[in-house]
Amino acid sequence: MRRIRSFLTTNHPFFALIEAVFIGLFFIQALRFLLGEVYSRMGSASLFPTLNPAQIDPTLLGLVQPSVATAEISFLVYMLALPALGIFIGGFRPVIIVAAGITAFGRYWMLANMGLRPDMFGAAITLGGGLLYILLLIRHRGKLFAPMMILAFGIDQLFRAYGNTLDPSWGANYLNVQLILSIVTIVMSAIAFLSHPLSKPDAQDVSADSSLLTLWGGLAFGALLFLQVSLLALPNAVAGRASSDYTLLVVPVMVATLLPLMPTVRAYARRFIGLFDTGVRGWVWMLIAMLFVVIGTRLTGIIAGASLVLAQFTISLLWWWLIRPKAQKERSLGGLWLIFGVLFFIILYVGDIFTYEYAFVRNFAPPLDGLNPIVPPLLRGFKGLGLGLLLLATFIACLPIIQTRRRIAWSGGNPFLSVITLIMVIGMSAGAAFYSRPPIIEPSLNPQRILVLTYNIHGGYNEFFYPDLAMMANTIEFSGADVVLLQEVEVGRMTSFGVDQALWLARRLRMDVRVYAPNEGIQGLAILSKVPIVFADGYPLENSVATRTGLQRIQIRPDANVITLYNLWLDPLLDTGG
Repeated sequence: MRRIRSFLTTNHPFFALIEAVFIGLFFIQALRFLLGEVYSRMGSASLFPTLNPAQIDPTLLGLVQPSVATAEISFLVYMLALPALGIFIGGFRPVIIVAAGITAFGRYWMLANMGLRPDMFGAAITLGGGLLYILLLIRHRGKLFAPMMILAFGIDQLFRAYGNTLDPSWGANYLNVQLILSIVTIVMSAIAFLSHPLSKPDAQDVSADSSLLTLWGGLAFGALLFLQVSLLALPNAVAGRASSDYTLLVVPVMVATLLPLMPTVRAYARRFIGLFDTGVRGWVWMLIAMLFVVIGTRLTGIIAGASLVLAQFTISLLWWWLIRPKAQKERSLGGLWLIFGVLFFIILYVGDIFTYEYAFVRNFAPPLDGLNPIVPPLLRGFKGLGLGLLLLATFIACLPIIQTRRRIAWSGGNPFLSVITLIMVIGMSAGAAFYSRPPIIEPSLNPQRILVLTYNIHGGYNEFFYPDLAMMANTIEFSGADVVLLQEVEVGRMTSFGVDQALWLARRLRMDVRVYAPNEGIQGLAILSKVPIVFADGYPLENSVATRTGLQRIQIRPDANVITLYNLWLDPLLDTGG
C-alpha cells in the first residue's frame, strides 16, 4: 500500500495532466458542436411562426418550435454561468472532482441521449462543467492550464483529420469509446486529487501551483477561443483563407499548435521578447501576430498559408500569459472574469455570423420597429469585416502580455522534457498526415455521356436548418452525376461545425474537387467531378448587392477534347425592409 501511494504521489502531475487534457478535449468538442447547433436551432425556430403546420411534411427534419429553442438556449445560458460558483466555492479543492465529473458526464450524455443528432443539453452540460473545471484548474493547478488547452486543440485536429474535417466523435458509434474516456477521466481526477499532498503555506506565500485569472486574462481567453475555433486551429479554414491546399497545411498547423509545449521553444521565445523594453515587448508581439494574420488573409498561396501557420504559433504561445501566480489569501474573481471572456467570445461569434449573412438582415416589425434605424444597419455593416474581427480578437488576446511587465510567463525546462515533447509532436503530426491524405480517385474516361448536377446546399442545411451532409452525399450519389456544381458551400465556418463541406463530400463520393470562395475565403462555390479537371478559376461578382457571390469556371477532359463548365451563385434578392 505504501508503494502504491508513493507511486501515485510521485506521478500526480501525470494523472492530473491526463485528466485535464480529456476535459479540455470534451470542452472543445462540445463548444464546436454548440456553435453550429445553436445557429441551427435559432434559424429553424425563426421560421416556425411564418409556416402553416398543415402544409408541412412531418417527415422533414429540422423544424423546431420557438418554445423548444428558447428552453435549450436558456439552459445553455445557465450552464455558461457555472463559473460564477467558483467565486464562492473555488477554494474548496474537492470541487474540481465534481467539475470533472460534470464535464465527463455531459460529454457522454451528448451521445447516450442523442436521436439523429448529439443531445444539445448534454453539450451544454459539458461546456458549463468544462468552464468550471478550467477555473478550478487555474486556481489549484495553474501550470497545467496552457498544456491542457494546447493539447486539447491538437487532439481535436487529429480527430478532424480522421473524419475529413468532420468530428467523428459526434456519431452514435462513438458512444462506447466516449463511455470509456469519461470513466477514465473521472478515475484520473480522483487519483490526481487523492494523491496530491495538501500543504498550508503562509498567507503571503505564492504557491507554485495556484494561479489567478485576471480581467484581461478572462477577455483574452474568449479572444483566444475565437481565434482557434474560427480559423487558426482549423487547417481547412486556414487553407480556405489562404486559397491553399488542405492536405499540405494539416501538419504545419498541428506543429504550430503543439510546438509551444516544448520548454526549449518557450526559452527561445523568452530570449526574443526579453530583447525589448518591458513597456513595448507586448506591443511587439501583438504587431507580429497581427502582421501574420493580415498577410495570411490578404494574400494567397504558400506565403499566405505560411503566415497563418506562424500566426497560430504566436497565438498558441499566449496561453501562458492569461494567468499569473496567486498568493494564498489573495481574493480571486476569476469566475466573473471567465464569464466576461465567454460573453466577449459570444460577441465575436455573432459578429462572425453577420460577416457572412449581412444580406439576410431584415427590419424589425412593431413594436420593435424603433430599432430599425440602428440595429439592422449595424448588422449589415459587418460585410467584409472578417479580418477586422480577427484583428480585434488578436488585440484582446495580447492584452495580458501587454499588461504584464514584471515577469515573462515563458520559461525553459528540462531538456529531456523537450525531447519527450518533440517525440509527441512528431507522432501526432504523423497521425494527422496519415489520416488527412487524399483518397485515390479513379477518373471517368471516355464516358458515353456526362451528367451534370447543380445543387445549392445552403451551408450544409436543409430548408429548416437541419444539418445533414450525409443526406446530401446520398442525394448526389443516387443521382449518378459525373459533375456536381455546388453553391453556398462553406469550408470552415463555425456555424457549419468547422467542416470543409466540399472536401468532405468529395472524399465521401471519391470525386475530385475545386473550390472558389469569394466571401472571406470560406463561403462560395465548389465543383465535384469524376472526370479529370485540368483547369479551374473563379471571378467575383463585384456588382452583387448583397452576398459576395461569384462565377466559377473549370475545364474537364473526358477524352481528347476539353469541356468548359461554369458554376454561378446568384445574389439573393430579398426585401429587407430597408
